[in-house]
Amino acid sequence: MRFSPRFINPRLFATIAFCVLATLGRAAEDLDQQPAKLKPTLNQAIASVNVVQLLKSHSYEKLNLNGSSSEKIFDSYLDTLDRNRSFFLASDIKEFNKYKDGLDDALKGGNLNPAFEIFNRYRQRSEERIRFMLKLVEDGLDKLDFKKNETLEIDREKSPWLKDTAEQEDLWRRQMKDSVLAMKLNDKPMKEISELLTKRYTNQLRRLHQTRSEDAFQLYLNAYTQLYDPHTQYFSPQRAENFDINMSLSLEGIGAVLQSEDEYTKVISIVPAGPADKAGQLKPGDKIIGVAQGQDGKMEDVVGMRLDEVVKLIRGTKGTVVKLEVIPSGASDGKNRTYPITRDKVKLEEQSAQKDIIEIGEGKNKKRIGIIDIPAFYIDFKAAQAGEPDYKSTTRDVRKLIKELQKKNIDGLVIDLRNNGGGSLQEANQLTGLFIPDGPTVVVKDNRGRIEAQKDPDPKEVYGGPMVVLINRLSASASEIFAGAMQDYQRALIVGGQSFGKGTVQTIQPLNHGQLKLTIAKFYRVSGQSTQNRGIIPDISYPSIFDPKEIGESSLTNALPYSEIRPVAYKAFKPLTSYVPGLQKAHDQRTEDNPDFLYLDKLREYQKLYDGRTEVQLNEKKRTAEIKEMRDRRLAIENELRRSKGEKLYKNLEELEEEQNSRQGQTNKDRNSEEDAILVETSHILSDLIMQKRPMVARNLQEG
Repeated sequence: MRFSPRFINPRLFATIAFCVLATLGRAAEDLDQQPAKLKPTLNQAIASVNVVQLLKSHSYEKLNLNGSSSEKIFDSYLDTLDRNRSFFLASDIKEFNKYKDGLDDALKGGNLNPAFEIFNRYRQRSEERIRFMLKLVEDGLDKLDFKKNETLEIDREKSPWLKDTAEQEDLWRRQMKDSVLAMKLNDKPMKEISELLTKRYTNQLRRLHQTRSEDAFQLYLNAYTQLYDPHTQYFSPQRAENFDINMSLSLEGIGAVLQSEDEYTKVISIVPAGPADKAGQLKPGDKIIGVAQGQDGKMEDVVGMRLDEVVKLIRGTKGTVVKLEVIPSGASDGKNRTYPITRDKVKLEEQSAQKDIIEIGEGKNKKRIGIIDIPAFYIDFKAAQAGEPDYKSTTRDVRKLIKELQKKNIDGLVIDLRNNGGGSLQEANQLTGLFIPDGPTVVVKDNRGRIEAQKDPDPKEVYGGPMVVLINRLSASASEIFAGAMQDYQRALIVGGQSFGKGTVQTIQPLNHGQLKLTIAKFYRVSGQSTQNRGIIPDISYPSIFDPKEIGESSLTNALPYSEIRPVAYKAFKPLTSYVPGLQKAHDQRTEDNPDFLYLDKLREYQKLYDGRTEVQLNEKKRTAEIKEMRDRRLAIENELRRSKGEKLYKNLEELEEEQNSRQGQTNKDRNSEEDAILVETSHILSDLIMQKRPMVARNLQEG
C-alpha cells in the first residue's frame, strides 16, 4: 500500500469554468457567438447513481443522503463554482433555491438537470465578466483612477451575494484595477499590461466556449463527493486517463506538487532532491503566474489557465531551463519573483537517506550526535520484485547508515523527517522495527469498523541508544506513522512542529463512466490516537513559518476529524515524559536569545500581520507606501539576524534574492548540518537527555 499527501482539495479542484478540459487540437470557435447550453448524458446519469451507491457502501465516512445533505450539496456546488462570490447575483441564488432541498433525491435518481441549469447560468455570468474586463482594457487602462481612495475585498467567501449588475460591475472594475496596479508596481509598462490582459481574457473566453458537458458533470459530482472528505473525488474518463490530479512533476519536470486555487496554480509541496528543491527558491504556497521556456524565453501568462495546461508548459526535456514567475507565499510585499529551474529527473539515489555528525558541548560533556535525514519513505519495488539483492529502500539504507554511525562512536541519533511527505507504508512499518524489539507499529481501521494492526517483521533491534525524531508541518503520512510509533513506545522524543495530519487511506474504483477515488480506512497509532487531522504533536515544539490555515489536513474542507480507538497491546520503553520539563526549560533558556529562533518568531509574526488581510489598497500612493513598509520590515528582520552573526548587512531585499540564487544546485541535504539552527538545537536537546544519564537500554515492559 502506498500513500502520500500529494492531493488536490476537491473544493479547489476546479473553481472557474475556464479551468476545465478542452479537446486537444480543437479549432478556435467564433468567440462572438454564444455557445449552446450544456446537457447531461445518460452515461453521466448512470455514473452519478453508481457513485452514490459506492459511497454509501464503501466510504469510511457515512453520510445520509437526505434533505439536510441536499442543502450541503447545494452550498458546496455554489462554493465550487463561485467561492469568492464574484459571479452569481442574489437573484440567481433566489432562483436556484428551489433545488436546495431536492438534490439528494435527484442524485439518487440520476437527475442532473438542476446541476446543469446552475452551471449554465454560471457560464453565462463568467462570459459577462470576461467581456466586461475586455471592454475595460479596450477603453484604455489609463482611465483607471489610481488616485481614488478605494479598496478591493479579496476574501469574499462569507460576503453577501452581489445584489445587482451595478454592484457586480463595480467589483469587476476593482478586480481589474487590482490586477493592473499589481503589474504596474512590478515595473510592467501600461502597453505591455494591456496586451497581457487582452490575451489573458481572450484565452479565458476561448476556454469557456470549449467547456463540455463532462466538465460540468465532474464539478457537480465533486461538490457532492467532497462532503465525505477532501480526498474523495470523481474523475471523468478523460481526466482519469490524461490528468494525474496529484500533479507530481518528477518525470523530466521540476519536482513540485501543484493544484488549482481560484485563477492561480499553487505550489503544494516540493519533491525532495528534485530540480525545484535544488534551485532552492520555489516554496509551498507560492502561486505561479507565468512560465517561460529557456533563459531568454518570453514569459507566458498562466493566470486562469487550466492546471494540466500549466503542467504541460512546465514539463520539458531534461537539461532545459524553465522560468517561473511567482507570487511568493509569505512575501506580502507586492513583488513577484522569477525563478529559473533546470528540468531533470528525480533520481532515487538523490532521495535516499543521508548521514552526518554534529558535535555538541566541550571536554567531558562533548557528545557526538548522529543525524539521519530521510526525505521520503521509498522502495525500489521493481528491483525488489526482481529479486535484486541490493535494491534500495528507506529501511535498508537507514540500517546501513546506523552501522556506519555506530563505528564513529555516536552518543545519540536524530532522525530528521522534516518535509518528508510520506511514501511506502511497508517502509514506515519496517523502519519502526529498527528501533523496537517487536510489536505493532500502526493500526488500520476500515469502513466496516474492522481493525488490523501492522507488526514489526524483524524482532532484532538495530539501534537502542538515545534518540530524537525531528518533524515539521510538511511531515506527513508515513512520517507520521513512524513518529507516532516512536512517541507511543517512548522510544524517542519528538521535537519540531505539528505534522500534516494525513491519516486516511484511499482506493480507486472504476465506474461505467470515469472512476471514483474514495477513502476506505483510517490510520491509528498503537496508543489508539489517530494521526488524522491533528497529526503528531511534538514533545518540544519549535516556531513554524507554515500557516496551518493554508498547509495541512486541518486546512481542508470536510477533513475527517481526529478520533481514538482502544489501544492495542504493546510494550513501551521507560517513559521519556518525566524528562520533558527539564529539557523544555533548557531549550527555552538556550533559544531565548538564539538569533535563528528569534528570526523564526519574527518571520512568523510578519507573515501573520500581512497574510491575514481581507482587502487591498487600490490607491497607488497608499499601496506603494504599504509595500515599502512591508519590504523595510522584512529587510530589518533579515539584517537583525545577520547583525547578530557579524555578517554584512543587506542594502535591500534584492541582495538577499541574489544570494539565494547563488545557492542553486543544492538540495537541503547538501547544506551543512552545522549551519542548520533547527538541527543544532535538536542535537542540544538530545545531548541534554543523554547528560541525564538515562539508561536507555533498560525498559519498562508494562503493557501500553
